[in-house]
Amino acid sequence: MPTPIIMPKFGQMTEESAIVEWLKKEGDTVAKGDILFTVETDKSVMEVESFEAGTLLKIVVPPRVIVPVQSVVGFLGKPGEAIPGAAAPAVASVTEGEKVGRAVPCPPRRAPSARPDSQDQRITEPVPVTPPLPPPVAAAPALFRISPRAAALARRSGIDPAPIHGSGPLGRVIERDVKQYLEAQGVLPSDAGQIPLSAAQRDLAEKPIVMSKMRQIIAERLTQSFRDTPHFYVTVSADLTGLMAYRNELKAAGAPYTITDFISQSVILSLLEFPIVNSSTDGQSTRWHAQVNLGLAVTIPGGLVVPVIHNAGALTLKEISAASRRLAEKARAGKLTPDEMAGGTFTISNMGMLNVENFAAIINPGEGGILAVASALPQPVVRGGQVAIGQIMKMTLSADHRLIDGAQGAQFLNAVKARLEDLELWKRLAPR
Repeated sequence: MPTPIIMPKFGQMTEESAIVEWLKKEGDTVAKGDILFTVETDKSVMEVESFEAGTLLKIVVPPRVIVPVQSVVGFLGKPGEAIPGAAAPAVASVTEGEKVGRAVPCPPRRAPSARPDSQDQRITEPVPVTPPLPPPVAAAPALFRISPRAAALARRSGIDPAPIHGSGPLGRVIERDVKQYLEAQGVLPSDAGQIPLSAAQRDLAEKPIVMSKMRQIIAERLTQSFRDTPHFYVTVSADLTGLMAYRNELKAAGAPYTITDFISQSVILSLLEFPIVNSSTDGQSTRWHAQVNLGLAVTIPGGLVVPVIHNAGALTLKEISAASRRLAEKARAGKLTPDEMAGGTFTISNMGMLNVENFAAIINPGEGGILAVASALPQPVVRGGQVAIGQIMKMTLSADHRLIDGAQGAQFLNAVKARLEDLELWKRLAPR
């Protein structure tokens, strides 16, 4: 009998997802390991693969329709096999031990057409089950194909990509097509005091536009955190004059550490010294974490993601630097896996590259604090009774007052400051 294809569950907090596009059409032959469709999760666009060979008999859920996880989205089987009813999006019943569209780590593919980054994705493993027969629904509309990058550009530009003619395979709309469409629209003359908008943007002006799944999840989680978590804030200024000069020496010697690397190492060492800041609470009990899982906020088009360096306390400065670069690159490419964004115990939000003097961040749900790092700016400082110009960077700790007292937050933050200003420490951890 046909095998149902199930919408996988990406991450513990994911309850529903939407298919961005089907990469196979009804009647296509599907090989084991082929990508069936892409899914927009709260943080990225993921590829869903098949663990079975067969024919795509039926597409039940078309693109852009949000359905609960574990819903039946299609059927795979042998040509001519009867599909049980006109399947509609329905939540499949899954008991422990069943493998109904579970999201599992993707093993290396053996097929010649395998993609090199398949281990970074998630897959659906459809196996034969007998789901409840869903009620009939109308046939799915014609398939509209658009790449994730093109879809993201269309959302940022405030346009509906449906009218765009695709030049990609099977008529797929790619990023170049969206750019050419925007150029063809031109920019309308700007009225006095009004923002210049393209014709498509002007049509959408002042009209409510449904936020992307990513923005909806960001809004939901941060609203919950700010509403339910009693934040308090502590700010200190660190003199990075010596550290920045030493960092330039390291860079000239071929060791391109970033200031974020030094901040991360300082935070990790301070969290090991003050484990209460690395813990979390639900208001009734405290959860002490056995290791430091450091989150680093990364801005991407349309939102923000927080990849996590797991067990960061066991890593050297060089390993922390390499892990940060790798995760940031995957984040900007939209290739982070759910595991790489889960399990954080403390987060750093660094806007040092944006020329800001100071800011405060909202604590990520499930954590006890977050460190907001501003820019290192030239300011007058007093050294030995003399006024000099130093590179001063402000840091603000947002802490959960149910868990951390003001004195503990101040002690932790001053420990981070002291380590950043300890040049001998960095000469030991990152020798030239």
